[in-house]
Amino acid sequence: MTTTGFYDPAQGYRDRQHAGQVLAEQLATRALTGPVVLGLARGGVPVAAEVARALDADLRVTVARKIGAPGQPELALGAVTAHGPATYDPRLLQSFGLDERTTEDLAERERGECRDREQRYGQDGPGDLRGRDAVLVDDGLATGATARAAVRMLREQQPRTVLLAVPVGAPDAVQALAREADEVVCPLAPAGFGAVGQFYRDFAATDDAEIDQLLTRHSTGTS
Repeated sequence: MTTTGFYDPAQGYRDRQHAGQVLAEQLATRALTGPVVLGLARGGVPVAAEVARALDADLRVTVARKIGAPGQPELALGAVTAHGPATYDPRLLQSFGLDERTTEDLAERERGECRDREQRYGQDGPGDLRGRDAVLVDDGLATGATARAAVRMLREQQPRTVLLAVPVGAPDAVQALAREADEVVCPLAPAGFGAVGQFYRDFAATDDAEIDQLLTRHSTGTS
C-alpha cells in the first residue's frame, strides 16, 4: 500500500472541477483494469466526474454517513454505508462508554439514510466490481471516517484493487487510509491542515440537482 504525490498550488484549487482535473492527471499514467470511479456524495461527485471523464471510466455514486456521538452529532464515532459494515474509532467509543452493540440503532438509522440517498440518485450499490479497479473519490479527507467505511464496503465487492483519490487531506488521515486502500493518491497533504474547504477558492455546497446533472452528462457523453 502506497501514498502518492504532493501537490502544492499557491492558491489551492479553484473548485471541485479543477481538483478533479489535477487528480485525473496523476491517475492517467496508471494501467487500470475496467476502472469504475465512485464519487462519495455529495461533494466528491463533481471531483469524480472529472476523473471518470478523463479515464473514460464508469461513474457511480457512493453514500457514506457519519455515526454521530450522543449529544455531539458532528463528532464521528464511526461511519457506515448502505451495503457494508459500520466502522468505528475504538478510542472514541471507549471515551463515551459505548461499544458496537450499543450503537447498532444509530448505525442502522444512518445505513437507512444511505440507502434512501442511493435510491434518490438511481444507484443500487457500487455495481459489479469483480476483477475491476475501483477508484473512490472524495473532495478531501478530514477524519477519513466516511472514506474508511466506503473503502471497506468496496473491498467486499471483490475488485482487483481499491484506489482512494482525494485532492487534499489531513496527513494523519491520509496515512491511516493508506493502510486501508491499495493506494492513496493525495496531491496536497499540508502539515497545517485545518479543514477541506480552506484549500478551495470555491467550495460551495454540492446539491442533489448538480449530482443528477453530472450523472446525466456522463451517461450521455456530453461535457
